Parts: sequence; structure tokens; C-alpha cells
Amino acid sequence: RLHKTILPFFGEMALEQIGYQQISDYIQTLSNQNLTTVTIQQHLVAIRKVLNYAVGVGKLKAVPQFPSVKVTSKPRGSYNLAEYLTLVRVARRLRGQSVPEEFTGKSRRGQGTLEKFARVSEDLHWLIRFMVNSFVRPSDIKNLQHKHVTVVRGRHTYLRLNLPESKLHDKPIVTLAPAVSVYERLLEKQRAQGMGKADDYVFMPSQLDRSRVLEVFGWQFKHVQAVAGIGENKANGMSRTLYSLRHTAITLRLLYGGKIDLLT
Repeated sequence: RLHKTILPFFGEMALEQIGYQQISDYIQTLSNQNLTTVTIQQHLVAIRKVLNYAVGVGKLKAVPQFPSVKVTSKPRGSYNLAEYLTLVRVARRLRGQSVPEEFTGKSRRGQGTLEKFARVSEDLHWLIRFMVNSFVRPSDIKNLQHKHVTVVRGRHTYLRLNLPESKLHDKPIVTLAPAVSVYERLLEKQRAQGMGKADDYVFMPSQLDRSRVLEVFGWQFKHVQAVAGIGENKANGMSRTLYSLRHTAITLRLLYGGKIDLLT
């Protein structure tokens, strides 16, 4: 945000020149780009941090007044139960099929990567089921290794995920019971292929450049959505992505989880 929009707008101004009017003009510039009020507010937070720092080091006497922005939040899209089951079924059916160029941005990527990874992965349908039964973020999937996963069988059966810190969360994640069978079947398949060791990644282990994993899964997921006829969320018109699986996990748990302590 700082380099893409804030510095191009304010970069030539002296600190003392930045006031209520200049910040208002900046807000209008962002509004003209059809950014949401949540995104605009996040830009203003970044500006305020810079100006607070300037005051702290004696480069500015006081932080100017900021215009108020009424934040209207749009919930991320999720999937209903029928859509979720359809996604799993279609992802399983499309295994090994090429992802159309419209989803891969071919002009920006090397041909070798496209040939190897622009196909619907064998484990995409497992990924969908795993995310909906574990509440994890896509960024957690990227970093998840077998050494982070513990199968617990007792009064309840679940996975305990001790993931690397993500978004300032470093506590273990406890999954629902179906995630156990998903993980164990995936692990069995990988061990048959000579993988599944402690330091191997659970999803897409052959992609060693982990910064690309979510991008590649994103290509595949968009293709599966298109074939399944599932795109925008009809409730609010928002597009849906891998992140929507986390929201689906939470939503379905609230709808079908029985006696849940909502406050907790």
C-alpha cells in the first residue's frame, strides 16, 4: 500500500503540507478506484503510522486531523453445503486435466511451471475437504508439513496442527474428525510415492517453491469452480476463492454443529 499508492500521492509533499484536505483528496482518489471502505481505512492506518513516527522523531509537530471514513464491511463469500459437495466431486473428476490459460496468466509464467502444475492436482479435492474440516487459512496450507500434524484418538478423534506462526496466531489448531481420514488417506498415497516424511509438505509436496503453491492451487480452484458452475456468492455478489473455504468451515460449523457456545 505504501509503495503502490501512498508514496506516489504524498511522496513529493513536505510533511507540513499534509493536512485534512490532502488526505481527503487521497481518499477521493482511492474511492475513484472503487476500493472498499475497509481497504481505504487500511491505507489511512498506514499513513497515520508514518506521521506518528515523524512526530516521534521530531520531524513533525503534530499529526493532522483525518477525515472519518464510514466502514461498511462485506463478509467474504462462503459455500453452502450443496456447493461444497459439488466442488469436491468436480475436483475429483477433473484430476489431471489441464487448467485453461484464462486462469493461469500464461504470459507471466514459465512454460515448465505451467506444464507441471497447471493441471488439477491429485490432492485438490483432499485440500478442499481438509480446509472445510480444519478452519485453516490458505497460508497455513502453504507451510503445513507432516511434522506439524498429530493424529489424536481418544474420547474424540481429531488432528492437532502445530503450525508455524501465521497472522500472529501460534496456538495449535484442532480439526473436526473428517480431517483425520482425509489426512491419513493423503499420507498413505504419498508414502506409496516415496514421500510423506516429517519434513515433506502435506499438500503439493513436489512444488518446492512454496511461494507459488497458493497461486497454483488458485488456478486449479478457479477452473473447478467454473466447471462446477459456482462463481460469485449469490447472497452478496462477492467472488469466492480458496480463502472462502475457511469461511465455509466456520459457517457450516455454526449451522450444523449442534449445541455450540457461540460466545466462546
